[in-house]
Amino acid sequence: MLQSSWAQTTPLTGLDKSLANLLHSKQPSDDPRHLWLAALTSHQWGRGHACLDLSTLQTQASALLGWSDEQTAALPADLHQAASTLPWTQGDSSPLVLNQDKDGTRLYLRRAWTAEQNIRHNIAQRLALPCDVPADLQQRLDALFTPASDGEPDMQRLACEVAAQNRITLITGGPGTGKTTTVVKLLSLLVGTSSSELQIHLAAPTGKAAARLTESISNALTKMPADVQARIPTQAQTLHRLLQTNSKATQVHQLATDVVVVDEASMIDLEMMARLLQAVPPTARLILLGDKDQLASVEAGAVMSQLCTGSLLKAQTVTLIHSHRFDAKSGIGQWARTVNADVADNTPALKALWNAAPDWLATLPLQQSIEGDATEPDVTRLQLTSASDPKLAVGLRYGWRNWLALLDAHRPSKTAPAAPCSNAQAVALLKAFTEFCVLCAVREGPLGVVQLNAQVEHALGLGQSAWYAGRPVMVTRNDYALELMNGDIGLCLPGPDGVLRVAFPAVDGGVRWVMPSRLDSVETVFAMTVHKSQGSEFTHVLLVIPALESPVLTRELVYTGLTRARQRLTLWAPQLGVLWNGCARRVLRSGGLGD
Repeated sequence: MLQSSWAQTTPLTGLDKSLANLLHSKQPSDDPRHLWLAALTSHQWGRGHACLDLSTLQTQASALLGWSDEQTAALPADLHQAASTLPWTQGDSSPLVLNQDKDGTRLYLRRAWTAEQNIRHNIAQRLALPCDVPADLQQRLDALFTPASDGEPDMQRLACEVAAQNRITLITGGPGTGKTTTVVKLLSLLVGTSSSELQIHLAAPTGKAAARLTESISNALTKMPADVQARIPTQAQTLHRLLQTNSKATQVHQLATDVVVVDEASMIDLEMMARLLQAVPPTARLILLGDKDQLASVEAGAVMSQLCTGSLLKAQTVTLIHSHRFDAKSGIGQWARTVNADVADNTPALKALWNAAPDWLATLPLQQSIEGDATEPDVTRLQLTSASDPKLAVGLRYGWRNWLALLDAHRPSKTAPAAPCSNAQAVALLKAFTEFCVLCAVREGPLGVVQLNAQVEHALGLGQSAWYAGRPVMVTRNDYALELMNGDIGLCLPGPDGVLRVAFPAVDGGVRWVMPSRLDSVETVFAMTVHKSQGSEFTHVLLVIPALESPVLTRELVYTGLTRARQRLTLWAPQLGVLWNGCARRVLRSGGLGD
């Protein structure tokens, strides 16, 4: 058995050890390295990897496992060599699967192997099927895209051309590169060349991302002819709803569809991608939109990133480069490009950008008007050492000034009760709340989500009770009865009848009111982790870097956090060395889809 004394100096969890011991009890092995391999495969799955990369384990164990040198020293010698004699990889139903090819040796849990193979098979099936291509495709593209004045290739046109000729297409690019605009033009081309009405579905991994896709599609459609607008849907839904999955679902229902567009595809984990590909008929077109440089999914896999950089869909992948939101002079754009730069050391360039950014609190106008100051710099910095610093409260009140002004009438005072909140007022409050957001790299610690939520409540004069007017909450677990998904955000407000309820955005642009007593899994969300912010955008982001080193602080996390900002970004870094080290740390998830 895998003794606790062997593994007590490592981060192996109880689940990892229990799996190894279970396999050993069912089919004993006299080689202790076998138990280590089983536990490490489980451990890597829990860390987001599709498999245990044995080739990398042999040469870079610390980097692969995220362990210290002292922890790695507990591993048996020649561990990788024991994989060939593993008793638990024998047979078609074995709990583990060993795969050896030109790219190395990988050890999978059966569920991960099955998901990866289903993805490969489905993609191969789509690529083998012929695709109807309009004979006048180039002329139609000419009508949709005007030639670039600088002579540079139009990547949006190329993306549209590739998608028109394939049953699966990946379109990747940073914020503001025109992914949604490209898709709307593609859909207009497809509906214009189809002899029958196309069944089109739009989806995203979370409710927030679906709402943003709905808004983006609606805005882009206003520039299209009326007959095209009538044939293209604007309402996006969550992937869970599209695939009719819930906590008890085991069977995948195939969709009656011709075209499926999925935004924020980098958030889709390995098993969800397998379900998606299984649900979309091979004869339909599947277009995946996303940013391959963002954080990978919370669950295991880095499907979008691996497919975009691997050979499997190389000819079906188009990268949009030109940002229409962040031009060459944009500070946010410069930070995004520098953090993401494929160079040996980006620290000198990052230091130059930091030194060029003014102090956020020094830029605040003396009179905190509702409109604010239009000349505020788009990137500022903050170097307070503590979240309890009174100066932080000034900045927080300024960031949420518009929301606080709207909320004031709906909070009880000594002289007047709280005014009931209409649906329209709730919509306005939800929108105003997203003008500012605090994003953290970590949940716990002095500059983590938990501590900062308490500090923000205190700074804004809120939080005197568990439920109060203005409390923002995030759903932390899917609730299919209430049709609320993990990541959905609502505001506690006095409803039209004056009773405190939580207003959640509705799919029709209105709100849905839910009694607080019905919400079992929610948390206050003035501050949220960068992971939870994926699929969202905010006018102004305060990105909080912890004062102590953390393995979760990576280049992908910093890039994802700062690109949540539409107009203004404030970087709070008490210890600059932690920021530089984080930007140098990459997330490299193991898997076989990048071959």
